[in-house]
Amino acid sequence: VSLNMVESFTEDQEQIRIVLTFGRKKDPMAASVKKMTEIAVKNVVKNSRKIEVVIKEKEEAAKEPVSGLSGVKKFVAVASGKGGVGKSTVAVNLAISLARKGYKTGLLDADIYGPSLPKMLGLEDFQPEMQQADGRDMMVPPEKYGIRVMSIGFFFDPSRALIWRGPMANSALRNLLNDTLWGELDYLLIDLPPGTNDIHLTMVQTIGLSSAVIVTTPQMVAVADAVKAVNMFKNDQIQVPVAGIVENMAWFSPSDMPEKKYFIFGNGGGKYMAEKFNVPLLGHLPVDEKICSGGDNGKPPVLSETSPAAADLENITHRFLEEMKRIEAEHTPHKVEVKHK
Repeated sequence: VSLNMVESFTEDQEQIRIVLTFGRKKDPMAASVKKMTEIAVKNVVKNSRKIEVVIKEKEEAAKEPVSGLSGVKKFVAVASGKGGVGKSTVAVNLAISLARKGYKTGLLDADIYGPSLPKMLGLEDFQPEMQQADGRDMMVPPEKYGIRVMSIGFFFDPSRALIWRGPMANSALRNLLNDTLWGELDYLLIDLPPGTNDIHLTMVQTIGLSSAVIVTTPQMVAVADAVKAVNMFKNDQIQVPVAGIVENMAWFSPSDMPEKKYFIFGNGGGKYMAEKFNVPLLGHLPVDEKICSGGDNGKPPVLSETSPAAADLENITHRFLEEMKRIEAEHTPHKVEVKHK
């Protein structure tokens, strides 16, 4: 009684019932206290009434874990299905272009096994500092070209292979998401790995995605996998709107004949996908030496005044923003629970 553990005491001609409450689940003292209470009551009560002692755990109000995501307004996945089609290139340049237009933007490298953002942004030597926030150690993301960035690549030698099973990769992804001090962001772009796997499921179960951008090349081999990526987001259990398709490596134009277009990887893959799924074709990116060199030397082509792709990237961003206005009016982001049938 002195410990405020007695929630209720009732008695009648046949029974005495005492309900004891404990402040934590599976309290190791519960069984002992129950037994001692039964003995104590029997010593006082000299008749044969039944004695029932019930253990009850206090219901604690669910505490929302401190998360670095609380200031993020919109989450956008950048996916491809196929590796090597320029998904990270599109993610990096779209993020920078959004920042240049005045949007507070972050970029998460969710490709746990093959992170490329540190190199593409010239952050290979960066090591995140830790900062206390509400009693937790949080990672402070670097800011480059106006965007905040986080990658597993900041914590490992770039030549090291991460030989991790799915649960370890999923845990790392959640840590990168929740334990980063993103601050106030209009957009957090998430550069997903190729395929449709554990990482993608973890993503849609952890945050409410506002939309997805799908990257492909014109080649039908790449389109086939990009179709799977769209189908994943359109799955009945997931239902994430696709903001549009970006066709990378669409054509090659020689510098001395810029009006000429050579479709060296095929033609029309992005258009085919846009029509098949009734989603916008956000734009095309040509085969451009500055896209390749910009990714290698940490200077994305959207910053270049001489790259033909810079204007294309700005147009893609403009179309993306227009599509986001429509999506916001029709779609409420939500976490999903994927049930395997």
